[in-house]
Amino acid sequence: MSTFAIIALVLATVIAMEGVAWASHKYIMHGFGWGWHRDHHEPHGHLLEKNDLFAIVGAAMSISMFAIGSPMIFGAAAWEPGTWIGLGILCYGIIYTLVHDGLVHQRYFRWVPRRGYAKRLVQAHKLHHATIGKEGGVSFGFVFARDPAKLKAELKAQREAGIAVVREALAD
Repeated sequence: MSTFAIIALVLATVIAMEGVAWASHKYIMHGFGWGWHRDHHEPHGHLLEKNDLFAIVGAAMSISMFAIGSPMIFGAAAWEPGTWIGLGILCYGIIYTLVHDGLVHQRYFRWVPRRGYAKRLVQAHKLHHATIGKEGGVSFGFVFARDPAKLKAELKAQREAGIAVVREALAD
């Protein structure tokens, strides 16, 4: 593969992973995977959460793609793009960890953004956590954040329709 094709594939994978993360968050984490994800939405004093098990799933996806692309493992049957897709998944995982766990939930560092896209990310994710339970909700992505005013209006509509139970601080 050419250097350009490799870079394009890694970047395309990083972008595609936001879609994978959005769908996984909405339909798995807030669906049949709620047992792992619930503690992420509830106050606790633990360093780790069951929700962190999803990071292992992401790591397994990346490692699997690295393996598929490896001639050391698959010999002549190795599929070179697998290596670069694995790298894209790894890069997304690093971005996710820094943005979601670091910036939004402040697990690794303390910085509260006052303006710009970082502030928008934090606001969008806080609005995601405004619901009680797995039903309803907004902002299921991790790196792309919609306008917080639109998300708040969507939450209000969900509450009024009986779809979501919204925490008191945002109910008004």
